[in-house]
Amino acid sequence: METPPKLYRQIKYDLLFRKLATGTGILIILLVVAAFLTLVYESWPAIKAYGLKFLWNTTWDPISLEFGALPFLVGTLVTSFLALAIATPFALAGAIFLGELAPPRIANPVSFVIELLAGIPSVIYGLWALFYLVPVVRAFEMKIGAPPYGLGLFTASLVLAIMILPYALSVARDVISLVPQDLKEAAYGLGATRWETIRHVILPYARSGILAGIVLALGRALGETMAVTMVIGNRSHMPESIWDLANTMASVIANEFTEATEDLHLAALVEIGLLLFIITVIVNLVARIFIVKTKVR
Repeated sequence: METPPKLYRQIKYDLLFRKLATGTGILIILLVVAAFLTLVYESWPAIKAYGLKFLWNTTWDPISLEFGALPFLVGTLVTSFLALAIATPFALAGAIFLGELAPPRIANPVSFVIELLAGIPSVIYGLWALFYLVPVVRAFEMKIGAPPYGLGLFTASLVLAIMILPYALSVARDVISLVPQDLKEAAYGLGATRWETIRHVILPYARSGILAGIVLALGRALGETMAVTMVIGNRSHMPESIWDLANTMASVIANEFTEATEDLHLAALVEIGLLLFIITVIVNLVARIFIVKTKVR
């Protein structure tokens, strides 16, 4: 029996798209491996000079060529996870409101504005924070008896929370709006209230997608450079509290890379980038496993 021309073209296009998808996946894997090997090669002098001590050494002194990554590692993790802790409740509440409770005349324009926030350059957030957020934080620090820098880990976390909020909220809202209507109507038919339906039907069904949005936001926070550099204080010492001036791995690279004259200093900065690369991959892998484990079957 002869294959109809339309079906033949469909089969041909399907095979073509599969080949393109496979080729794209292989290319992405090769690019990731190439980036990793490049970072290892460029940072090898620092790896050979300091070894594993580089991870827990707290001294960063380009003059004496003594380098340790622990202050930047702590600064990156504290700002990222504190920003995530601040942004997640607002993202979840906003996603429930826009995806389930708000009428379209309100949900559509608000969703558009939230997605617009994701496209604002990070330097704009940094400038806004310098002129408006820093004085507010400084006044708050004076009231609670903290050092009145205005800058520091807490301010950087607030800026990051505002920046990552659109990512987590948009993904969570889309996932919540895709929950099958049959499930919700079944819950209402059994006498569940709207809140009970949201809590026991919608959120469990959408939790995998909500976690995916949170992971996307965390990845954005880990690698953020410009806005954090402008408000974190850029002090290469181990922070003792969230009110201290500090540095992140991205900010120290941005501040010192163009000024590094010694080969060992440059290699140490590249090793900081290698650590950031590894941490990002590990966080995403762990989160991916957690998403698969919590996915509704």
